[in-house]
Amino acid sequence: MKWNLRMVAAQRDLWRPTEVLAAFQQVGFNPSLSKVAALWSGKPVTVRLDDLDLICAALGCTVADLLQAEPVAAAQPAGDVGQVAVGAERDLVGPVRPVPRSRPTGGPRSLPPS
Repeated sequence: MKWNLRMVAAQRDLWRPTEVLAAFQQVGFNPSLSKVAALWSGKPVTVRLDDLDLICAALGCTVADLLQAEPVAAAQPAGDVGQVAVGAERDLVGPVRPVPRSRPTGGPRSLPPS
């Protein structure tokens, strides 16, 4: 979840993190300015539930107003296209032995102990 503090604060005519900090202090919530700036920028920040209630009281909003859902990623990341899990090969009969990859320095790799 991402923070949506900037939009909620703008509805209260608070346009800077220092103004938001002053609003928080009026309800008894005293976070550091760096934490307010992180909330303001939408970065992931850990907030206690009690503090979340104070943030909502200071801004006159609900928790749902403060949190913005992140878009759902595609079912399969683009980098995994065409890759097959080990052991998922088809049309193979019998056990499959591992094949060592070549080293970037050019020499062959040794096999793991059996």
